[in-house]
Amino acid sequence: MKVVVTGGAGFIGSHLCASLVRAGHTVFAVDNFDPFYDPALKRAGVAGLAAAGDFRLVEADVRDLAGMEAGLAAAGAGGVEVVVHLAARAGVRPSIEEPYLYSQVNLDGTVAALELARRAGTARFVFGSSSSVYGNQARVPFVEDEPADRPISPYAATKRGGELLCHSYAHLHGLSVAALRFFTVYGPRQRPDLAIHKFSRLMAAGEAVPLFGDGSTERDYTWVDDIVQGVEGAIGFTAGRSGAFEVFNLGESRTVSLARLVELLAEAFGIEPRIRRLPPQPGDVERTCADVTKARALLGYTPRVQIEEGIARFVDWFRGHRAAAAVP
Repeated sequence: MKVVVTGGAGFIGSHLCASLVRAGHTVFAVDNFDPFYDPALKRAGVAGLAAAGDFRLVEADVRDLAGMEAGLAAAGAGGVEVVVHLAARAGVRPSIEEPYLYSQVNLDGTVAALELARRAGTARFVFGSSSSVYGNQARVPFVEDEPADRPISPYAATKRGGELLCHSYAHLHGLSVAALRFFTVYGPRQRPDLAIHKFSRLMAAGEAVPLFGDGSTERDYTWVDDIVQGVEGAIGFTAGRSGAFEVFNLGESRTVSLARLVELLAEAFGIEPRIRRLPPQPGDVERTCADVTKARALLGYTPRVQIEEGIARFVDWFRGHRAAAAVP
């Protein structure tokens, strides 16, 4: 297939692009290398993909429909069969500080990606959403038929809004859409601001780890390769389903407290962690926990990496790349 991946040089996007290239697909990664974190880390994530297969990088902002179309045309992207839209401004806490920017990137950018697909005659669309859309109201484990109408951060609201925009395009234009609610993804090349990466950096430097609240908040941590397998299942699911719109949870179906996460990281590093306790943060949900029954049945989703194994793998990656001066 020919596949466009917006946000293709980001954390999840770069892993997805690598997997699709290995499978023999032609991949067009669209990325603007936003400085939210070091663009050099993102460039390193896709370095070598062109030598490994049919991979083409298009530097464009997802909000700029004309720029994306021109860049993709120059890269030979005619006849694209699937658009996987992962480009977004991520993070709950920063969205409280910059809600207008989050609205621009996550809502206007999603409309631009949908228009890109519609105008190109691409019938299949996969949208990267977030477990944050459930807020604090959903019953545990979270199931896809929850109303998800009580977001508690601008980021969550924009992701839910993105899902609704996708639904409207499925209804109006016959796109086949799978919206994927990702649950706290981690693994090699994770964004440096996210907890597992940030805590690892602080522990390795002998510094205190900031713990917001009493450590009881819980997350469903999901290894990035499991997420990629789910995205690839969703790509397959969208074939031959004109006008379909489905939402899927992609998680590990197991909650881990923040305090336990710190313990696991400390065990992997072989240290006694120093803790700096801080007040709970506005916008943070109390827990996330995915019911993945639907994704198992319809996408063939089979998460395999439990948190104990995943943390050990992450710390191994962190140490290796820190030694090579690739991790700040």
